[in-house]
Parts: sequence; structure tokens; C-alpha cells
Amino acid sequence: MKKISLLFSLFFLVSCAYESNKELTIYTSRQPQLLEPIIENFYQETGIKVNLLSGNAQELMERIDIEGDQSKADIFMTVDAGVLWQAAERDIFSETKSQILEENIPSYFRDPNGMWFGLSKRARTIVYSNDQFSDTDFSSYEDLANPKWKGKLCLRTSKKVYNRSLIASMIDAYGFDKAKEVVAGWVANLTTEVFSNDTNALKAVSSGQCGVTIVNTYYLARLLDDSKYDNLKLFWANQDSRGVHVNISGAGIVKSSINKEDAQTLLEYLSSEKAQDFYASANKEYPVLKNASIADSIKNWGNFIEDDINVSKLGSLQKEAVFIAQEVGYK
Repeated sequence: MKKISLLFSLFFLVSCAYESNKELTIYTSRQPQLLEPIIENFYQETGIKVNLLSGNAQELMERIDIEGDQSKADIFMTVDAGVLWQAAERDIFSETKSQILEENIPSYFRDPNGMWFGLSKRARTIVYSNDQFSDTDFSSYEDLANPKWKGKLCLRTSKKVYNRSLIASMIDAYGFDKAKEVVAGWVANLTTEVFSNDTNALKAVSSGQCGVTIVNTYYLARLLDDSKYDNLKLFWANQDSRGVHVNISGAGIVKSSINKEDAQTLLEYLSSEKAQDFYASANKEYPVLKNASIADSIKNWGNFIEDDINVSKLGSLQKEAVFIAQEVGYK
């Protein structure tokens, strides 16, 4: 049997006040503390226990593959539509037909074949230092390839799926050659080596090492809890064109699950107003459910036009996005 080495951060069984024979297991790359309060409420309302097995998304998918029909996973939950698309391509999910999920989740935030569903939105946009610039200086992701930004741009590495998905969205919008031209312009404008994460890129902007970056908004929201980063300002990109690039966290039902009905009940619960109010705001993300509450810390950024590309394309175009990054030297 093939051996695999996995380090899992947590195996958490929700405690209960009464006995139940119903039980689900979620394999998730999300931080357990973001889910524990919601699944406790779910248990109290339904009597269905939920186990969380937490780890790296790629390793969890490999584990499901190896376990096969013996897998204990009922739901696979992760971040980024590209990863969910990969899971569907690996035949991990079963098709789920649910009127509730279709009503609660916009069509472009779910798999066209019903394999997985977005549960929160993750906007990736421009952040700049107001010590150097103002809103009137910015317009789009593509404009950051303009030579006027040479030596002023910081970016997270292209090895992370968030930037690969952003590049994939440009391939869909403009074609391969135009997307490659934009990414090459970004690389030419970099003021320093790429960063391993969004937080370090934001700190570089705040300190004056560079003037502008592209990040997921929840990283900015976390930093702004500290007043020393008050010079960081958000700009909603591409409001005169295709809209802000939006990705998701999401989940699907594992095809080997023997608890598909209860698993669907949980997904429907996570898309409900009650759960959405917490699920998204716990990580300072945006809910997928229209009119659900938005975290107070991000409300003052206001509304924005979002790119309505079906996020499954962020997965199907990943290979082309990786190729572009390699071709232009975006590490």
C-alpha cells in the first residue's frame, strides 16, 4: 500500500449534550476555529455530529484518493476555486442537486455540474500607501503593468494559487497573449523579490519599501486592527471594466460518503443566512448569500462591482497561468 506522510493540525469532535447516531466528517484546509462555532450550532439544531480533519489541501485530496471507498470523508472543504476544480477533476466529489444551494449561491460561485459550492467570497484587489499615492492614481490590475509603476510594485509569489487564479481570470478576459503581457509588466515593475504571503507584501507597502500591491482583502482587514498600518488604503480594481477579481472558499460532498443526505443538509445550512453571517465574517471575508451581514471591519470599504466569471474557469486555466508566470520570470 502506498505510504503518505501527513501532519494534521487537528482532529476535532464537536461535543454534544445528547446522543446521536448521525455523524459527518469534513476534511478541510480551513482553520478549524473558523468552523467550530458553526458546526456546534448545526449539531444543536440537527443532532448531527461533525468531525473536522484539518490539513494541507493537496495532502487531503491525496488521502481521499488513497482511502478510496473506505474514506471517512463526507465533505471536502478548502479555499480557492482552482483547488476545488482540481478535486472535481480527481473525481473526489459526487454531484449534488439542491434547490436551496442553487437559490442561496450565485451560479458563478458554484461548479456548473453541481460538484462543489462557494461558501464565502475572497476579493483580491489593489492596496496602496497613502503616504505616496491616492485613489486617483489607480484604475486596474492591468494598469500596474504600466512602466510608470516601475520600482513601486510588490507582489506575492505566483506559486500561491491566489495569484494563479488572478492570472487565470485575465486569460479568460483578454486571452493568453494579453495576460502574458500584463504579467510581464508586473515583473518589470517589481521593486523587490516576491513575498511568500500577502501580509509581508502589505507590510512592505506600509513601510515604504514599495508603494502598491495586490492582496486578498481579509489580510488587510487583519493588519488594520493595528493603527501603525493606517497608511494602507484599499482600491477596488477594474470598476470600469470586468470588476474586482473574486475567489471563494467552498466545499463539495465526497463521492464515497455514506452520509450524503446529511452532508447536503450541512452544505445547505452553511449557505443559510444564519451561518453566512458568521462563516464569512469570522475570517473577514464576504458572504456569498445576498443580503447576509458583512463584518463591521470591512463595511467602510463600500460596495464594489465583482467579476462574474464562473470560478470553475480559475481552475481550468491554472496550467496556462502557471506557464505564463514561468515564461515571464514571475517567481
